[in-house]
Amino acid sequence: MKSVVDTLVEVILKNEDDFLKVRETLTRIGIASPKEKRLYQSCHILHKRGKYYITHFKELFALDGKATNFSDDDKGRRNTIIQLLADWGLIEVVNPSDILEPVAKLNHIKIIAHKEKQEWDLITKYNIGKKR
Repeated sequence: MKSVVDTLVEVILKNEDDFLKVRETLTRIGIASPKEKRLYQSCHILHKRGKYYITHFKELFALDGKATNFSDDDKGRRNTIIQLLADWGLIEVVNPSDILEPVAKLNHIKIIAHKEKQEWDLITKYNIGKKR
């Protein structure tokens, strides 16, 4: 049986300082509640043992040993978000075949422009490195 780490999507950053760019960009991509102007962040960048991974927040719960219901829809959203980051030149996917299927339609993901960020309540469901 595969461990959770084996199912994560490894990526390579173009530059050392791209970690912060990717992390900030991911805070503006997720599932929106437009009436309340809320965005729930879907994915995070994880730095573990010298490698970088883009993960869905539910995968992070699984890494912590918590119960999670990581679905094909979640995986599709994660894969599409990773492809967007690659298309934008922020990352390179180590094994591109990892994100071929499933994929989500772009209308299932909200991307907030950096200049509109202040107008939205950006909500994270997982905080890396912070105890709750």
